[in-house]
Amino acid sequence: MGFSSALQGRAAHDALLNRQEAELKLLETMKRCLAQKAKCDREYAVSLAAVTQQGLKIDRSDDLQGSHVMRAWRSFMEELDHTAKQIRTNAEQLETVCHEKLASLYQEKRRVRKQYQEEHTKIATQFSHLTEDVARKKSEYQKHLDYYKLLRGRFEEHIKSGRSGRKLDDVIDKYQKACRKLHQAHNEYVLLITEAVEVEKDFRTILLPGLLEHQQSLQEGFIQAWSNLLQEIANLSDMTSDKFVDIQRRIESSIAGINSTEEYREFTEKHKTSPTPPVIFQFDESLVEDSLGKLQANTLTVDNLTVDWLRGRQTELEGTIKDLQDRQSKLCGEPNGTNGATGSSPAAVSPASTPGTKPSTPILNGSSTSNGVHQGKDPASNKSSKELNTLRCQERQTLKLVDMIRSALNEVGCEELPSGCDDLSVEHLIENKKSVSQDLSMTLSTNRPLHEEEWFHGVLPREEVVRLLRNEGDFLVRETTRNDESQTVLSVCWNGHKHFIVQTTAEGHYRFEGPAFPSIQELIVHQYQSELPVTGRSGAVLRKPVLRERWELSNDDVILLDKIGRGNFGDVYKAKLKSSKNTLVAVKTCRMTLPEEQKRKFLQEGRILKQYDHPNIVKLIGICVQKQPIMIVMELVAGGSLLMFLRKNASTLGQRQMMGMCRDAAAGMRYLESKNCIHRDLAARNCLIGSENIVKISDFGMSREEEEYIVSGGMKQIPIKWTAPEALNFGKYTSLCDVWSYGILVWEIFSRGDTPYSGMSNSMARERIDEGYRMPAPEGAPPEMYRLMLKCWSYEPESRPHFDEICSVVDALLLCTKD
Repeated sequence: MGFSSALQGRAAHDALLNRQEAELKLLETMKRCLAQKAKCDREYAVSLAAVTQQGLKIDRSDDLQGSHVMRAWRSFMEELDHTAKQIRTNAEQLETVCHEKLASLYQEKRRVRKQYQEEHTKIATQFSHLTEDVARKKSEYQKHLDYYKLLRGRFEEHIKSGRSGRKLDDVIDKYQKACRKLHQAHNEYVLLITEAVEVEKDFRTILLPGLLEHQQSLQEGFIQAWSNLLQEIANLSDMTSDKFVDIQRRIESSIAGINSTEEYREFTEKHKTSPTPPVIFQFDESLVEDSLGKLQANTLTVDNLTVDWLRGRQTELEGTIKDLQDRQSKLCGEPNGTNGATGSSPAAVSPASTPGTKPSTPILNGSSTSNGVHQGKDPASNKSSKELNTLRCQERQTLKLVDMIRSALNEVGCEELPSGCDDLSVEHLIENKKSVSQDLSMTLSTNRPLHEEEWFHGVLPREEVVRLLRNEGDFLVRETTRNDESQTVLSVCWNGHKHFIVQTTAEGHYRFEGPAFPSIQELIVHQYQSELPVTGRSGAVLRKPVLRERWELSNDDVILLDKIGRGNFGDVYKAKLKSSKNTLVAVKTCRMTLPEEQKRKFLQEGRILKQYDHPNIVKLIGICVQKQPIMIVMELVAGGSLLMFLRKNASTLGQRQMMGMCRDAAAGMRYLESKNCIHRDLAARNCLIGSENIVKISDFGMSREEEEYIVSGGMKQIPIKWTAPEALNFGKYTSLCDVWSYGILVWEIFSRGDTPYSGMSNSMARERIDEGYRMPAPEGAPPEMYRLMLKCWSYEPESRPHFDEICSVVDALLLCTKD
C-alpha cells in the first residue's frame, strides 16, 4: 500500500508532516551524539598514546639487552601505539565524513519537506479557488436571472396593457439585453461546471496521487541513505576484539534489519485514510426553472444571442489547446524528460503519477549526490514528468469544453438561429394557450376504450406511478388487484400522493363522491373540467393528465412467438411488434401470480435500462403494463447467452476474439460505472453475444443506481463465486464489486465457459478466497490478462482498477494480439 492511495486525507497529510519533523529531530540527536563520540575517541587515543610513550621509556635498558621479555613488551607497546593511531583516524573520519553527511542529509530532508508542503498547499489552493469560482459564477447567474425576471415582468405588463411607442421599445431593448446577459451567464456556468468536474477528477486521481508517490520515493531514498550512513559509522566503531566483535555483530544484525521499502508500512497502516472522495459539481436546476424551457441544465444554449460568443470562446480555447500541445512537445524533447513520450492524448499519463501503481524502490547504489543524499530518480526527470501531467490535464479539460461547444454549434448547423428572447407577441401567447387547451381536450377524450387513453397506465405498480406524479394536480388512471378483484384507481399528486378507487354503482356507472357517469373516461373528464375535489376530505384537484411515456407499449402491440428461455420472474419469448413486423424482439414476462413487490423488482430492470444507450448494453424497446402479464420488450440479441456460446464454440475461439469479448464487456461496464449503476450480477450467463461476436451486458434485475449500496436483508440468490468479499462479508456494493465480477467473467471467457472454482462448494470457495486463494490462469490465457484478473481480485476494493483503466489496458493488449 503506497502513499498515493492511503494518505490522501487531511489527517494523513498532517501525520506525514509530523513524521518528517520527528525524523529531523532524530537526525539532530544523531549529529550531537556522533560529535561527542568522536571527541571521546580522540581523547582516548591521546591517552593511549601517552601510555605507550611511557611504556617505551624503559629504565636501565642496557642491563636488559637481549632480554626476550623486554622485546615482547616493546612490541606490545608499539602495537598499542598503532591501535591509538587507528582509533584517532577513525575518530577523525567519523567527524569529518559521517557528521558532514548527516548534516547534508538533514538539510536536504528539510528542503524536501518544505517543497512537499508547498506543492501540496498549491494543489489544494488551486482546487479551493476553483470551488470558489463555481460558487461565484452561480451567484452571478442568480443575479442575472433575478434581473431577467424583473424585466420580463415589466415587459409582460406593457404587453398586457396594450402600450406602445418609445417606452415599449425601451422596455423591449432592456429585456433583450437582460436575456443576452442571462444566456451568457448560463453558458459560462455550464462551461465552468464542466471544467470543474475535470479539474476535480485530475486533482483526485492524478495530481495529488502523483505528488504523494513522488514524496514516497524521496522518503524511501532518505531511509536508504540513512541506513548506509549508519553502516559506515558502525564500521568505524569496530575494534576487532572478541568483545567488540560480539557487539559489532549485534549492531550489524540490527542495522541489517533496516529495509527502506518496509520503513513506512506500520506508519501507513496506522494513519491510513480513505482516498479523497469526489466533489460532485452539479448544475443547480432551480436556476432554469423559470426560463420557459429555453435554458436547459448542463446544455449550452445556441441562439441569436449567444452564437457569436460561443464561436469566439471556441476559437480562444482551440488556441489554448495548441499552446498546451506545443509546451508538451518541448518537454518531451528535453533530456532526462519523458523518454520520448509523444502526443497529447488525455490517457497518456506517465507511470510516475498513475494512480494505483506502486512506486518502484529507488536505485541507490552508486547514485548519490555530492552531499551524500541518494535519490530514487533524477530531480529534473521528476519535475518534467509533473509538468507534463499538469499540461495533459489542462489539455483534456480544455478539449472537453471545445467538444461541448462544437457539438452545440453543429446541432444548429446552417439553419436559421432560434430567437433567444421570449416571443414578443400577445397574439402568440394567446395562440399558445389555445393550443395547450386543445391538446388537453384531445388527451381527455371519451370516445375510445379506456386502455387506449394516453393517461391510462394499465397495471403499472404503485411505486412506479409515484415516480411519474411530480407536480401538484398531476394525475393518471391505473388498475390494481385487491383480494383477487381488479379495481380501477385514480392516482393524484396532492399534498403527497393520493389513490382513489373508482366506485361502481348498482346501475353500472362510475363515481367518486359526486355524480355518476356511464364510463370512467366521462368521470375523469368531469373531474378535470369542473376542477372540483375528487373527495371533500382530500381536496385533490385534477390539473394535468400524465401521459404514458414513449416506452410504455400496449400489450396488444406485441405478438409472442417462440419461448426461448425462463427467468426469475417468468418466461422469455421471441416476439415481433405490430408496428414493425420485420423487427424481432425479446420479451420477458412477469407471472401474474407474483406479489406486487416482485412485480416492482421485475419492472426495475426496465426502469434502469430505459435511460441507457450504449452498444455493449442490451437496449430496452418498451414496457407493457396496460394489462397482465407485465412484459419488458428488449432488442433480440441473436447469439443468445455468452456462456453457452463459449461452450459451444470452445474449439474454434481465437485469442483475439476472446480479447474482443473482454473489451466489449469492459466498455459496457465503464458506461454503467459512469452512470453510477452497480450491476451486482455480472457473469457470462448474464451477457449476450450478438452479430460479429459483440458482447452486450444484460439482466439488470439486481442492479442499483447508487455509488454505494448496502444490503440490509439476507444474501439469498447472491452469486457467491462471482461476488466480491466485501459484498459477501458486509453487504457493501460499489462499482469495484463489479470489477471483481469482471475478473471472473474474463476467466470464464478464456476458460471457454468453464465453471469458476470448479469442485468447490460456495462456502468452500468463499473461505478459500478470504484466505488468499485465487484461481490459476486458464490454459492459453495471455499473462497480461491474468495479471489484470489478479488486480480485479484484490481483496481491498481500493486496490482494484476502475473500468476506465481496465478499458485502456484491454484496448492496448488487443492492438498487440493476433489470432
